[in-house]
Amino acid sequence: MTEKLWLKQDQHRGDRWRLFKAVSRVLSANRVFYPGCFVDISPSFVFPEVTYLDADKRTPRFFKDRDGVLEIIAQHPGSPANPQVCFIHGDYTKEQDLPRDHFDLLVSLYAGFVSEHCTDYLKVGGTLLVNPSHGDVAMASIDPRYELSGAVMARGGGYKVQCSDLDQYLIPKTPVAITKATLHQSCRGIAYTKPAFAYLFRRTM
Repeated sequence: MTEKLWLKQDQHRGDRWRLFKAVSRVLSANRVFYPGCFVDISPSFVFPEVTYLDADKRTPRFFKDRDGVLEIIAQHPGSPANPQVCFIHGDYTKEQDLPRDHFDLLVSLYAGFVSEHCTDYLKVGGTLLVNPSHGDVAMASIDPRYELSGAVMARGGGYKVQCSDLDQYLIPKTPVAITKATLHQSCRGIAYTKPAFAYLFRRTM
């Protein structure tokens, strides 16, 4: 069950590992929070302590097989020697019994408005990794607690993080008022003049 679900998740073999590896080159993070993860355990190939959260009914069975999960992690060269994996079965839009201002990295990939509900768990000075799916990049861009700190570019099957000349990003192709209400209504990303695969936002307050 564990291996089958992981193979389904890892259809583009090693893609998420390459993403998190690229991110790790530009920031130091020990504690990671990944709401809406399903069974994507690739952050644990790179970061030593990851808390996963998902509401899908298949995820508890996957993470309950701790030996199987740790075996998948150990198969990746360079993975942490003693990875700390914690799983919470729940809805990230609900309040969680987790410390505030604690995590170094908050991950939002294809899971909706993670930044809106989970930023309190990210420490000030920590980083949000978010892709444009479902509008969460746009949501973070209007959140006064965040400032853009990087653009993740996909190139030739790999990833590179650009941390300079960031003023050319997040410019809508069509002038549009971006508000929480409009984002919730559309539940889709904004078309930008210069798009990136994902973005990094630093929590400043």
